[in-house]
Amino acid sequence: MYFIFISLKVWKLEKSVYICIMITNTIRPLHVIASEIRQDWKKVYFGAVPYLDAMRSLDKITDNYYDDTAKSIVLYFLSNASTWRGEKAKAIKAELKKMAGIK
Repeated sequence: MYFIFISLKVWKLEKSVYICIMITNTIRPLHVIASEIRQDWKKVYFGAVPYLDAMRSLDKITDNYYDDTAKSIVLYFLSNASTWRGEKAKAIKAELKKMAGIK
């Protein structure tokens, strides 16, 4: 499972415009996603806090956090993040679900 990030570079040579599209298959680290959630979700629901804190020390969905898998941490976070709303919340939740292998 990969998320595709597209970056565009546009430059003009004489009268023609050339566009170079670079596509990279990248899965963001969980600690990066957790930091972004903390920045966006100003008043984190108390039930989501321990899972969000755990995600800050994880890199991949296959990692472990003590005796728990990163996947279970992400799933527990998602089950406690229903009060986090908005476009960014929707996009990040979809990203986490895809990483965890759920619809």
